[in-house]
Amino acid sequence: MAQSDFRLGIVGVGRMGANMARRLQELHYPVVSVYDADAPRAQALAQELGCAAAPTLVGLVEPANTVLTVVSNDEAMRRIYAPGSADSLLRQATGRLFINCATLSPALQREVHTLVEQQGGQCLEACMASSITQARQGTLYLMCGGRPDVFERARPLLNALSAHLRYIGPAGEAAEVKALVNMVMNANTAALAEGLGLGSALGLDLTMLREVFSQTGANSRVLETDGEDMQHRAHECYFSAAHAAKDSGIACALAEQVGLDLPLATATYEQYRRLVAIGKGEMDKSAVAELTFKERATESRTGE
Repeated sequence: MAQSDFRLGIVGVGRMGANMARRLQELHYPVVSVYDADAPRAQALAQELGCAAAPTLVGLVEPANTVLTVVSNDEAMRRIYAPGSADSLLRQATGRLFINCATLSPALQREVHTLVEQQGGQCLEACMASSITQARQGTLYLMCGGRPDVFERARPLLNALSAHLRYIGPAGEAAEVKALVNMVMNANTAALAEGLGLGSALGLDLTMLREVFSQTGANSRVLETDGEDMQHRAHECYFSAAHAAKDSGIACALAEQVGLDLPLATATYEQYRRLVAIGKGEMDKSAVAELTFKERATESRTGE
């Protein structure tokens, strides 16, 4: 499809979805409608972009031929694609392309693909291994799953959103790869938090320690993005602890399905679940350091 052929509807305009919408409009892709369960959020973005804030999912789809969904979890995805609901994306699926960008369980991605195709539409998963800044700049890392011809149909749009675009395979496989990406990233984040937490308890200079980490086998992408934030307790949210817990949980469930014991992934999952339980789920994933710095961990236990 050429750029002018797309008429875009976007479901879920939180941090990621809203910045994807801004990026696409900036490149003159016609964003015709937006929808969010938080209606005022959708209305504010619609006013900014000069498009419609649809009060219903059916209303969002009607003027669009391509729908991007950026929802938070499996439960939200099931709601927007509910087969028996009077307000479901499936009601207007015929002839339309649906691109699902959230990190979801692979089984649900496959289920949604089947439901959309049964209604005469096309479906693609485009899992994002990036954060808010990349969404706004159009430099996402996108991993796609579905039919190859559908991927080619969506390619111009996906190129506008990404710096790295990769076709993984059939429906569900991109979701599997994304779960593993986030499983490893979250484990790296938790390990870094423990290293800096122990360094702090030993009285080491953490700026020096981060520099040494960066020059040795302790180096990682997470050190670059989260190390300074952990040191200075700057946990402005780019990827929330709640999402980290969800995604590590998806990976652990996949491991259980194939009979693998993953103790590091399981321990990481439990750390993020604990962070959510003490009310820090909306902080950035770097806030896992609040559990590993001695004085902060005491504060967290006091607040439990």
